[in-house]
Amino acid sequence: MKWDGQRESNQVEDRRGQDGASGGGGGRMGGRRGVGLGTIAIALVASWVFGVNPMTVIGVLGGTGGGEPAVVQQAPAGQTRAAPQDQNARFISTVLASTEDVWDGVFRQAQAQYQKPGLVLYSNATRTACGTGQAAMGPFYCPGDSKVYLDLDFFETMRRQLGAPGDFAQAYVVAHEVGHHVQHLMGITDKIDGMRGRVSEAQGNALSVRLELQADCFAGVWAHHAQQAKNWLEQGDLEEAMNAAAKIGDDTLQRNAGGRVRPESFTHGTSQQRMTWFKRGLQTGQIAQCDSFQARTL
Repeated sequence: MKWDGQRESNQVEDRRGQDGASGGGGGRMGGRRGVGLGTIAIALVASWVFGVNPMTVIGVLGGTGGGEPAVVQQAPAGQTRAAPQDQNARFISTVLASTEDVWDGVFRQAQAQYQKPGLVLYSNATRTACGTGQAAMGPFYCPGDSKVYLDLDFFETMRRQLGAPGDFAQAYVVAHEVGHHVQHLMGITDKIDGMRGRVSEAQGNALSVRLELQADCFAGVWAHHAQQAKNWLEQGDLEEAMNAAAKIGDDTLQRNAGGRVRPESFTHGTSQQRMTWFKRGLQTGQIAQCDSFQARTL
């Protein structure tokens, strides 16, 4: 990707090197950094990677969307953040800025206003409005504070253990999580969280799959418009994103972890489904094409 020199977002908060595991709404997620991503990533990634609010999945928030309202911590008006200076963080900031531009345009066309999400870079663990975020959970979006949480070490896990290297694969990660933010702004996340408490586990998993595939499609919508605006993709970039989508399919992850493939336990979709929905958004650039909840087949 030809990203250097592009606009960077001012919505990035750098908490790396801080042990911010205390505070925030909700409870503590099991698993410690000391165990090492290398030994637990494959086991956890099937549940957590690119997930929307993993605390909901494990029941910390009850899985119903109810309970006490989350406390959203906002920076004082006029406060500015020091922009991260290292290359990896600047890349993420540049991708986030691109998602802001794309979704602002999409929302304006729909006569709506896009509200930018925050993005928190952290290491080890950090507080969130959804509970304690842990690096082993992988990237996630918390609707309680409208922030994406990301430990940059996860990209090493993608490259070394999942076989999904490349800068556009990393951009896909960010765009997918921002896709969950778009779902939150549209009221989709709350609706699905509420439905999960009224259906069986298998039906709840099926709803999660459709939610994740829609976020994949939204990531494709971003990629479509970002490329039109910036022409920043290079040879092999699209293949990197498609490969990443394939590597984190539930069937592939379960197979690679040495277990049998159990479709009833899928929460994110198969490799083929994830590639299909990302490609749908990429080719059309239309948010209307991303209605995975009405689709008869995925």
